[in-house]
Amino acid sequence: MQTTAEYYCAYCGEPSTTFIDISSGLTQQYVEDCQVCCRPNILYITIDEETLDVDIQTDCEDR
Repeated sequence: MQTTAEYYCAYCGEPSTTFIDISSGLTQQYVEDCQVCCRPNILYITIDEETLDVDIQTDCEDR
């Protein structure tokens, strides 16, 4: 099952939308390039087990 969620780039602060594969687990981490500035963001994804609400925290990959 897939859903979409919005996150804010750790570099430029602009919002971006990403696809989340809920079947990959309730906590996930992967790198995705910002759709605006093209810099790599580490996405830390947490999915609420009951409501399936998605929370995304970001960090710069080069830290």
